[in-house]
Amino acid sequence: MFQSTQMKWRRLNGDPISSSLHEAIESTIIREKEQGYKLKVCIGSDSQVKGAEVNFATVIVFLREHKGGFMFISTATKKNNMSIKERMILEVSKSVEVAYSICDLLDKYNVELEVHADINTDPNFESNVALKEAMGYILGMGFVFKAKPNAFASSSCADKVC
Repeated sequence: MFQSTQMKWRRLNGDPISSSLHEAIESTIIREKEQGYKLKVCIGSDSQVKGAEVNFATVIVFLREHKGGFMFISTATKKNNMSIKERMILEVSKSVEVAYSICDLLDKYNVELEVHADINTDPNFESNVALKEAMGYILGMGFVFKAKPNAFASSSCADKVC
């Protein structure tokens, strides 16, 4: 399991986030709110098999209402010794762990949160084997759940940096 407190985070331009994730998110929320933006945070993870390894990316997407957004990124690599279902659940667990670690801040500053899963709702796709478990896990933790095609944080943002 990967712990969000031990994950290394960076911005899209590659600049590392040197403070703790908690501090970086709080200062980001304060700055954005001072500039008059209403924020929503979407967290998602994706993975790609590359030979004997699986590359994972987890993103925290900050959406400014009607004004675009930006994201924090963390990547990791693990041996490819798991089934598609295990990999999908690991993606979801990474997102849930990050969401759980920052939900107190989002509550404090009244910022909406969604957890996105890179799992297809169409049963004709392989990733669908993990849909029920992923949905139960995310909803059971009290988070808003989004799956493909509405899970852009995982299926678009994390996918591009994986």
